[in-house]
Amino acid sequence: MSTRIRLGALGLMALPLLTTACTSGGAGPNPRTSPSTAVPVRQGGSIVIGAEQEPDCTDWIASCATSIWGTYIMDVPTIPRVFEPKKVDGKWAPVATNVLASEPEVAAGPPQKVTYRINPAAVWSDKKPITSADFRYTALAIRDGKDVLDRTGYSHITKVDTPDPKTAVVTFDTPYANWKHLFSGLLPQHLLDGKDRGALMKDGYSWSGGPWKIESWKKGVSVVLVPNKNYWGDKPKLDKVTFQFTADTAAAFQAFKTGQLDALYPTPQLDSIDQIKNGLPNANSVVDPESGNLEGLWFNNAKAPFDSVDFRKAVSYALDRKAIVTRLYGALGVTKPAQSVHTPLVGKYGGTDFARYTLDQAKVDSLMKGDGWAKGSGGIWEKAGKKATFTVSTMTGNKRRELTEQILQEQLRTAGFEVTIDNTSAADLFANKVPKGNFQLGLWTLVDTFPLPSLEASFSSSAIPTAKNGYAGLNMSRIDLPGLDKALNTAASSLDDSTRVEASRKADKLLADSAATLPLDVIPNVLLWNKKIGGPLAVDPARGPFWNLAQWGLAR
Repeated sequence: MSTRIRLGALGLMALPLLTTACTSGGAGPNPRTSPSTAVPVRQGGSIVIGAEQEPDCTDWIASCATSIWGTYIMDVPTIPRVFEPKKVDGKWAPVATNVLASEPEVAAGPPQKVTYRINPAAVWSDKKPITSADFRYTALAIRDGKDVLDRTGYSHITKVDTPDPKTAVVTFDTPYANWKHLFSGLLPQHLLDGKDRGALMKDGYSWSGGPWKIESWKKGVSVVLVPNKNYWGDKPKLDKVTFQFTADTAAAFQAFKTGQLDALYPTPQLDSIDQIKNGLPNANSVVDPESGNLEGLWFNNAKAPFDSVDFRKAVSYALDRKAIVTRLYGALGVTKPAQSVHTPLVGKYGGTDFARYTLDQAKVDSLMKGDGWAKGSGGIWEKAGKKATFTVSTMTGNKRRELTEQILQEQLRTAGFEVTIDNTSAADLFANKVPKGNFQLGLWTLVDTFPLPSLEASFSSSAIPTAKNGYAGLNMSRIDLPGLDKALNTAASSLDDSTRVEASRKADKLLADSAATLPLDVIPNVLLWNKKIGGPLAVDPARGPFWNLAQWGLAR
């Protein structure tokens, strides 16, 4: 239900060789200009899909729900949404779903009001209608509840009126441009109100408002989905889908090649791309660079040594990002680093302000000396008896990121910085260390899950996790810059798109001016599936690879 979520997977730059490519059979990349066309399927049967990560919980509004894989495999298939991304005239845009009977009515105000008319056919899996009470419960649970990961937008809701069961009227205290992103997950008031939502939902739940239900979640092993027989939309073709947790990419590929797994959404490690290039037997694949995934270096702005602007800039000038990308992916023709904190999904709102950060040892020396550092023994910067040393953290077992860390170590050592690696599990990193600020330099991905700009969720000072707010919020880098909140608020509140573009690009520039973070590369989406699977398979850059799982089936 968050606009931006941390992701511990994926990782490859937009590939000229594989751009919007769909490959088939045992051949290498066979670029085509569109995703897989629909293959006729039959009713019934089951498939097994490899899942690289296991979520910590399924209470989707809580701070434990940080894994994008949880969104992919259980949230999207079971939770009703009022808007979803779709391509309109070739561009991604939010489109009303079958939860609504019509487009919402917007009164600009002040105060701004949005009226939702709910589809009379929309029901939960127990046949209870989806009503305006569900809208009110969801909004207030996020606005006022404890242990909420991200209140972006909901904090501006003053009230939700329910004049009848199928009409909800939401009133805002200030214009809110991203209102279509709200209610990207409705919760059932009749099942949760007055109860301990976290206890009822965190380990899976038996109800559904989507085409699938969670039949079982065996921790460490698998999640099983079965059709929601009372879903009012198109019902699933398959009888059962099993997501089998397979964290090791090499093992997952081997299982896929031997037929133990029928589909994969793999981390695009170099060896995995090589396998796709060389061709996988009896398999189809799609690689789409139009993703919402941005890999970056995330400085902890509140912790030494990265609480110093000059230090952050020095580190940024000490890195040759072009060389990093080239060394990782040069064989695939990939050499361009990302120059904005906006992903391609919201690319028009971003600039190129991070392009200034190219390798420049003279600037490193000037910045470090200006900050009181001097080269000590072994060529490492020293200040007040302390060396310029710090740790870099990511999740264990990700070979591409481990290689990236090694390259970082090499480049930074040459520039006079000493880096040690402090990796841990994805669960520990994102549920414990990072929210509590127990890191110095992080390497992971931010994911845009909606085709509208939402930097305020990741970079506003109000989104900094603290003990006081229960470590909720997505500003893990603890960024708090003069003027940034104002720019982010303008981007979030203006109903004029040109104003939003201008404000979003200003935010990009402020982040670059202070080297608050450093983007590395955009990561494409990769999906592999056995030819026995049919249906219109394609990756949705916002909802992931399984957004249309109900249409998948065994090929006739």
